[in-house]
Amino acid sequence: MRLKDWDKNLKIRLSGEFLVNVTFWMFFPFLAIYFTDSFGKTAAGLLLIFSQFFSVAANLLGGYYADKFGRKKMMVYSAVGQGAAFMVFAFASSPWLESPVLGFISFTVVSIFGSFYWPASQAMVADVVHEKDRSSVFAIFYTSINIAVVIGPILGGIFYAEHRFELLLCAGILNIALGLVLKRWIEETAPPFKRENSSAEGKTSWIRIIGNQFKDYSVIVRDKTFLLFIIAGVLVGQTFMQLDLLFPVYVKETVATQPLFSLGNYTFTIKGEQAFGLLIAENGFLVALLTIVITKWMSAYKERNVFMTSSIVYAASILMFGKTDWIWGLIFAMMIFTYGELMTAGIQQSFISELAPESMRGQYFAAASLRFTIGRMLAPLSIPLTDWFGYNWTFLILCLLAIISALVYFVMFKRFEKEKAVQ
Repeated sequence: MRLKDWDKNLKIRLSGEFLVNVTFWMFFPFLAIYFTDSFGKTAAGLLLIFSQFFSVAANLLGGYYADKFGRKKMMVYSAVGQGAAFMVFAFASSPWLESPVLGFISFTVVSIFGSFYWPASQAMVADVVHEKDRSSVFAIFYTSINIAVVIGPILGGIFYAEHRFELLLCAGILNIALGLVLKRWIEETAPPFKRENSSAEGKTSWIRIIGNQFKDYSVIVRDKTFLLFIIAGVLVGQTFMQLDLLFPVYVKETVATQPLFSLGNYTFTIKGEQAFGLLIAENGFLVALLTIVITKWMSAYKERNVFMTSSIVYAASILMFGKTDWIWGLIFAMMIFTYGELMTAGIQQSFISELAPESMRGQYFAAASLRFTIGRMLAPLSIPLTDWFGYNWTFLILCLLAIISALVYFVMFKRFEKEKAVQ
C-alpha cells in the first residue's frame, strides 16, 4: 500500500508522531541514569518497578476505553496529558527547581498516558486499513519509530547533560501540539455500535474492567503450551529490556573517555552518555535496516530453533556487555544483541496465531503482551542488583535467565509438536 493511498488520519499521525518520538528519545534512554544518580540504584530500581505497575494497569484499560470513548478522543487526551506531564517534569529539572521526586511522578504520569495512547493508535490503523495492507502500514510506523531511535539518542548524547530542561520542555510542547493537531484534523474511526453498546457499561469501575481482563487471561493460561511461551518470553525479556535500564547506567559508570576514530590529526573521543547514545542509535539503525531481511532469513528455519537460538544469542551478548568497557567491544556486543532481537521480531505474531484457537485469537494476542508487561515490571530489578552483587554477577544472572528461557522454549515446542501430532 503506497503512502499516497493512506487514510488522512494515518498521514497526519506518521509525521506528528515521528517528531514527538525523536524528541522523546533524546532524553528517555538517559532517565535511568538520572533516577539512579538522584535516588541510588536500589531506590531507583524499586521506583521504576512501581511506575510500571501503573503502566500495566493503564495498558489493560486502554483497549477498553478506546472502544468505549473512541480512538480519537483517547489519543487527543493522552497526547495532551503526556505534554502536560512533560511540562511539569521540565519544571522539576529547571533553573528554578531541581526535584527528582516531582520528576519521577511526572515520568510515571507520562508512562500512564503513553499506555492509554498505544491501544487506541493501533486500533485506528485496524479501523481504516484493509487486512491485507495492515502489516505494511504497521511496518512503516515501526520503521518510523526506529529512525527516531537512531536520531534521538545521538542528539541526546550531545545535548542531554547540559540541556535536560530544554529537551523536556520541547517534548511537552510537541506532545500538546500533537494533541491539538489530532483534535483539529483527524476523524473518529471507532465503529459507532461499539461505543453505543458500551454505554450500558458506563458505570463499570476501572477495577472491574481490569478484573474482567484477568479473567479472560486466566482461561488462556490454562493452555500449558501458551503459558510456557509467556514464561519464556518474560525470562528472555529480562535481557532485551535492559536497553534503557541497566545499559545506560553501566556505560556511564564504566566507559571512560576514549578514542572512537581518527581523521587525519583529529581524534574523535567519546565517553559515558555519548557512548550510550551511540549504542542505542546503532540498535535502532540495525532494526530499521535489517528487520525485513532477517525475518525472511529466519522463516527458512524451524520456529523452535529460531526461538532457542535467539535466547542463546541474547545470553552471549549480555555477557559481552558485562566483560568490556571498550567502546568498539560494546558496539560489537550491541550488534549481537540486535541480531538476537531481530531473529524473532517477525515470527512471534504468526506463532501466536498458530497457538490460538480461531475463536480466541484476539484474546491470545492480548494475553501474549503479558510477556512484555510482566517483563517490564521485573526488569528494573537489575539496577539494584548491581548494588547488591556488582555488575559481573548481574550480567551473569541475566545471561542465565536467557539460557533458562531457551530451555523453556525447548519444552514448549516439544509439547506443541505432540499436540499437533494428536490433531
